[in-house]
Amino acid sequence: MSFESNLNRLEQIVSQLDGDRLDLNASLKLFEEGIELLRKASLELNETESKVKELVERADGVLELRDLGS
Repeated sequence: MSFESNLNRLEQIVSQLDGDRLDLNASLKLFEEGIELLRKASLELNETESKVKELVERADGVLELRDLGS
């Protein structure tokens, strides 16, 4: 699943868990799915951040390592 798909599914899970129609077992299964989706999304964000830090092109065309906040 894409990052956006993971976020959409997480939103659905949160909505379902916020309701009071689920039994304990169903809630636990949704919670476990949500944790796994959160891990995947977090990993993708970290990988993307690393790529951005690795290559930032300066005005003269030389590539340098720079933090995202710079």
